[in-house]
Amino acid sequence: MDRRETERLLDAIRQARKAGTPAAMATIVRVRGSAYRREGTRMLVRQDGTYECALSGGCLEPAVADAALRVIATGEPVVLNYDLADDSVFGLGIGCSGAVDIRIERLDDDSLMNEWLAILERGSAAALVTPLSKFSGRMIVDERGIIAGGLSDRGIERRAVAGAQSRLRSSYPASGPETIENADVFYELAMPAPVLVIFGAGDDAAPVARLTVELGFAVTVVDVREAFLTSDRFPDVTLVSAHFSQFSARVQLPANAFVLVMNHHLERDRESLRFSLESAAAYIGVLGPRTRYEKLLSGLAAQGYIPDAAKAARVRSPVGLSIGAETPDEVAVSIVGELLAIRRGFEGGFLSGSAASLHRPEASRSLASS
Repeated sequence: MDRRETERLLDAIRQARKAGTPAAMATIVRVRGSAYRREGTRMLVRQDGTYECALSGGCLEPAVADAALRVIATGEPVVLNYDLADDSVFGLGIGCSGAVDIRIERLDDDSLMNEWLAILERGSAAALVTPLSKFSGRMIVDERGIIAGGLSDRGIERRAVAGAQSRLRSSYPASGPETIENADVFYELAMPAPVLVIFGAGDDAAPVARLTVELGFAVTVVDVREAFLTSDRFPDVTLVSAHFSQFSARVQLPANAFVLVMNHHLERDRESLRFSLESAAAYIGVLGPRTRYEKLLSGLAAQGYIPDAAKAARVRSPVGLSIGAETPDEVAVSIVGELLAIRRGFEGGFLSGSAASLHRPEASRSLASS
């Protein structure tokens, strides 16, 4: 789930608790074959049967809501399997080629769940480890180890801690199940919002910022022109007024940040590129044709700055997917499509003709190479 979806879920939980409304959380804990959403997707179900967020394209939710009402009444968590390949499932004739396991639990006011909700609120990196079979307990793990709870089997607990930390350190962190000594556990990950820094507050930067904010990115726009940096043009965005000589003092480029250089000004683009290359940013997109990027590199070389191969390998030029984009909104779709693909380890190719999973990067790579 992206940051915006998580915020919706947390807001619904706050409202339910404030109103004293019992509720349950439904979480996809395993996907077999093809499904609309991936592991870790959550849905809140209220006692009146209404729900917030979704686990599918609309076909699963009523059945899950009905099951959640029973869990709210009994307090006993359950893991239910929904076979989407069966044309008769729910009488809707879904006919997909996969199945999902969904864990449903009542949202009680216990200390471990409250700690997990606080982690989701902060956007910290951690994993909630939940047994799905054979043993009891629950724990929250971060890069340092267990920060709350524990499992009844200490040997499995040690291996589950290592598994959680491995997922948190992954290039493409993802929630999912694991079998440890014939027992199943589920790792539900909380991760910080991806950071996007846009150098340039022109008209074409506005739709990029709007789309990425909606997709859960934490967006910063940097420009020397203060008149361009307004909340009307860039709602829900951090705005930084800075000349390139002030970047080191005023602009933060954390490790694994995404950067877009789109000032439409050679000197500002050149210095924005240099600053980005010297940072720990994972991705640097440069707007414009390849010849313009080469001109920026030539200008830097004339100043005595030549980035090494590892630094230059992070640059994408031209930026975006090849969709024939012309208008600013179309260009934004092209750029944001590439950002999502890079963030999740995909190639960004066409899906047509692929029979592989739509949620796994290796499927995208095999399709691109075919």
